[in-house]
Amino acid sequence: MAARIAATVLTLALVAAGCSSEEASPEPLADSPPAVPAAQIDRADVDAAVGDLDGYVEAMMARTGTPGVAAAVVYQDEVLYSRGFGVRKVGTDEPVDTHTRFQLASVSKPVASSVIAASVGDGAVDWTDPVRRYEPEFAVADPYVSEHATFVDLLSHRSGLPDHAGDVLEDFGYDYDDIMGRLDQLPLASFRDSYAYTNFGFTAAGNAAAKAQGTDWPELSRRRIYEPLGMADTSSRFEDWANSPNHAVNHVLAEGSTTEWEAKYVREPDNQSPAGGASSSVDDMTKWIRMELGGGEFEGRRIVDADALQYTHTSHSLSGASGTEGARDSFYGLGFNVGTDDKGRVELSHSGAFALGASTTVFMLPSEQLGIVVLSNSAPVGGSETVSAQFMDQVRNGRQTVDWAPLIAGIFDGIAEEEASPIDYATPPASVTPARPATEYVGTFDSPFHGPARVSADGDRLTLTVGKDGRLTYPLTHYDGDTYFFETSGENAVGPTGVTFEIVNGAPASFAVEYLDKQGLGRFTRS
Repeated sequence: MAARIAATVLTLALVAAGCSSEEASPEPLADSPPAVPAAQIDRADVDAAVGDLDGYVEAMMARTGTPGVAAAVVYQDEVLYSRGFGVRKVGTDEPVDTHTRFQLASVSKPVASSVIAASVGDGAVDWTDPVRRYEPEFAVADPYVSEHATFVDLLSHRSGLPDHAGDVLEDFGYDYDDIMGRLDQLPLASFRDSYAYTNFGFTAAGNAAAKAQGTDWPELSRRRIYEPLGMADTSSRFEDWANSPNHAVNHVLAEGSTTEWEAKYVREPDNQSPAGGASSSVDDMTKWIRMELGGGEFEGRRIVDADALQYTHTSHSLSGASGTEGARDSFYGLGFNVGTDDKGRVELSHSGAFALGASTTVFMLPSEQLGIVVLSNSAPVGGSETVSAQFMDQVRNGRQTVDWAPLIAGIFDGIAEEEASPIDYATPPASVTPARPATEYVGTFDSPFHGPARVSADGDRLTLTVGKDGRLTYPLTHYDGDTYFFETSGENAVGPTGVTFEIVNGAPASFAVEYLDKQGLGRFTRS
């Protein structure tokens, strides 16, 4: 009986497989599992998603009010889609087109990695070279790290420098040399055993590659990548973006609005050009994506050595350990976020954000030869990332499986809330301790890291002046006792932040600025 049941089960299995026992022949066994998953999407899948892309962009713009967007899709070395939407500046009828230059913000990083990979490929530098060999200004708190940090360490954010180290100094008017000269005051985490996103660490590596070749970063980028790819709309110099007649202006949300935008600020990122200073159009970005997906080749020409380029796509840092059993961790390569999707395919991506008015993203599936880029001229609210996620979801699944817009908007809201002070300065304590006479807070002060500061009084009103050459001036509002607050400004603004004075013998001995004190360096001492 058991044999008959087994035979019946075998027969059913063979019928289900569409063959007989006589016809069956086992598949030959592979020597090893495939290193790269076989393609799981085809042109019809991509075409269907491309057909929906206009709708994704238009819905995002209607929801967020974003003034201008450009998007493009590359599949199997072909540009299937490239289009501009909206206007370059609110209040005008200047249209965004596929040659409109957008500031890339941190999408500059994966582009920069290809510039350095091209340099590695022909032997100008090596990934394992210490950056200080070419950039002597680079120094951190640990002399060993200063001497031994390599291109890989700085491009994968594993030097031990704290998150966004030195960024606020740029708001204060300090230039690249000033900032390099102060990084050694910052506390370090474990070298090569920690991840913290640092624009100026990344920038030091880029500038080192340029100095090793006797030039500066914008020129190296032009020579290595932009010119060979014919990226005529692309530059790593701010003035080239600003002077272009077809550039997308920065926009921020109007006060109190979630959908009204204004062209209020201009972001000048030359001090951190490798990390955030490139500008480009979607037409140009498709050329770069084609080269990236083509293993360093473009239209039959070798632009970047294949092995050097692949090294940038390899994980070098654990950027986020999963807190959920069985979930995938997150990694960082050299200028790329590196991950895997639920079907085992490697994902390469990066977003860019200027709080003063730019939001960008690029996403690639190398095994599918598929990439998308979305550029917008608004401060980051998750719009570019939503369009990219919707497109990729449609390609992979033939439909939307996640409600991406609220999910991604919530992530961006959470980032803003995390950076804000836990104190609600708009609501004073139930019992407020009066301030001292304004003259008791007046004086000149200094911070080794943040530089000079001055507190002045006009009647009972206090003003704080900080930054290089007194760049920033803030009116102080009393909160409680010897604590005042002001509204921060610039690329690294976090909303209201506190200023707490230490009074000794009726005079201010020092004061601490809350948002500058995360690393214990926010205290200004009377000078």
